[in-house]
Amino acid sequence: MLTQYKTSADYIRQRAGGFAPEIVLVLGSGLGFLGDRCENAVVIPYGDIPHFPRSTAPGHAGKLVLGELSGRRAAVMQGRFHYYEGYSYIESVYGIRTLRLLGAKTLLVTNASGGIGYAPGDIMMITDHIKFFDESPLRGENIPEFGTRFPDMSFAYTPELRRKARAAAETLGVPLREGVYMYFPGPQYETPAEIRAAKILGADAVGMSTVPEVIAAAHAGMDTLGFSLVCNMAAGLQSHGLSEQEVLDTAERSKETFSQLILRCLEEL
Repeated sequence: MLTQYKTSADYIRQRAGGFAPEIVLVLGSGLGFLGDRCENAVVIPYGDIPHFPRSTAPGHAGKLVLGELSGRRAAVMQGRFHYYEGYSYIESVYGIRTLRLLGAKTLLVTNASGGIGYAPGDIMMITDHIKFFDESPLRGENIPEFGTRFPDMSFAYTPELRRKARAAAETLGVPLREGVYMYFPGPQYETPAEIRAAKILGADAVGMSTVPEVIAAAHAGMDTLGFSLVCNMAAGLQSHGLSEQEVLDTAERSKETFSQLILRCLEEL
């Protein structure tokens, strides 16, 4: 596997003229527009990169954008890889590990989520997560070039980055919620009973992504900041059912506020 990661990293480095990212920005459903704001950008479709998975989820462009964003050298993933697409957890974090080999030390990860304690349009900074399902992206033989066999997850969402995000939101006047994100494997939405259980366990939002990537980043010694855009109320908390279109519509309505916060956070990081 390490050989494959290096092959992928070498290809990206060659295509981007030796570009070395400081920050990896992963954009969730309907949030890929931020990648279009990169300056001096090199755009590489995932399908061009050796061994890279393909992004098949709605609202995910499946492109890697390398350029300058808010004065930072950024690698922007317009789309991610989900377990529900048929990928293993190891495959779902392939991009994170590859970009770590290119020198990235910080991960800024975003997602669209269902709200339990918060309403559609709210931006929630992730303080912690809950994952009870299936395996780990670290399962199998450890790759010591990335990290230790048993990595600590006490500070998976870096406290100092969270402090800077609070300051950025206050400067912009953007209401910033904080809470726990609970991971479900999908692709079906959660049931009302599952949401009631998640609330009892302390979850404020639920979704089908992000957590595997954060685990891999923590293993590899990366600092991480996570944001969840609440795009609908979770199952059983609204009068109608859930749909992908509702997620995309809310992301579209919220994109300017969300963009301002992310770009300001990049400056602060």
